[in-house]
Amino acid sequence: MRAVLQRALEARVDILNEETKAILDSRSVGHGLMVLLGVMQGDTPGHVRLMAKKTCEMRIFEDEQGKLNRSLLDIGGEMLVVSNFTLGADCKKGTRPSFSDAAAPTDAIPLYEMFLDECRKMGVKTVACGEFGADMKVSLVNDGPVTIILDSDKLAQPKD
Repeated sequence: MRAVLQRALEARVDILNEETKAILDSRSVGHGLMVLLGVMQGDTPGHVRLMAKKTCEMRIFEDEQGKLNRSLLDIGGEMLVVSNFTLGADCKKGTRPSFSDAAAPTDAIPLYEMFLDECRKMGVKTVACGEFGADMKVSLVNDGPVTIILDSDKLAQPKD
């Protein structure tokens, strides 16, 4: 499982040019996370729990001394999660990426939905999301910019 975490002042996703889901729009005050989430072949519920915990507890928000020492949970921030199979791109050969490492939708959708549920269980009050497989337009005001890439293969092995 791979995730790109972006600390955000504003984030929104327009789905099929009809529905908009947003966190931290221009009327709100605070910070949140924009998460692009890619489910890879072989991912398990253990990977999901590990990634949700890392995402929610990653200390990338400033404390009173200006140090990156607070998590999304610490600040009571919001999260927008957008599925992104292109995070599974393999670019080793040629100039056209292969997406064969990305999980098939039948395997990926339940794990994507589990990620959303795990983040809510951990205490994230607002977990907005895109629509899996839909044509989406994502907008973001990255704060910092702070962008972190997580790969479950590079983290401690999950317990299933």
